[in-house]
Amino acid sequence: MLNIDINTIKEVGEFGSREWSKACAEFGVKILESADLPSDLVWAFSEIYSSPPERLLTDDYQQSGYFFMVNKGKISGGTEITADCTDLPGFHVKMRWGYICNQSRTLYGFEGQKQRSEEEKILKQDMENYLGYSPDLGGIASSYWPQPIIDALSHGVEEGAGLHNIAAKSQMVSPEFAGMPVTEMGVPDFKKMSEEQKSKFIKLCDI
Repeated sequence: MLNIDINTIKEVGEFGSREWSKACAEFGVKILESADLPSDLVWAFSEIYSSPPERLLTDDYQQSGYFFMVNKGKISGGTEITADCTDLPGFHVKMRWGYICNQSRTLYGFEGQKQRSEEEKILKQDMENYLGYSPDLGGIASSYWPQPIIDALSHGVEEGAGLHNIAAKSQMVSPEFAGMPVTEMGVPDFKKMSEEQKSKFIKLCDI
């Protein structure tokens, strides 16, 4: 297993930026390469962040997100997510950038992940109550986690390591969330927002 000192991780870019996505993919590949995975394991990870701020996109980086995968011993990763990845069993998600950006900087272990998920559910419900309909914020298309993958990606998570925390430490603050009320886990707190903040957040989520 790859042992990483989380204190050595530096911020490289905003959530979903090319620099940050590339770094996350590279860490994912390194983690899988260091793990003792079954030779016949087929598994892929992909995250696509829809409707990101225009400043994060370039002519040759038009889709925000990253992937890494293992296919019977061959490990790869990067920022160009194709069907070669998404057609494989694994974890595949596509969500609005604004909905998940800020809390992705929060460091946590297994309990923190549960708390974040609960707070995100509350955020979506509060938005639904305000809008009068359920907003389409994206979702998880597939969530398959074989034990060898869980062991590899969560190694050291309770001590502050693991893939999520590496990604969180690599993430720079995004200006859209300055002054916005948030929960303990960094999830935007819709109920505590002013009307102006609610309007901006809804627009940020491309609703």
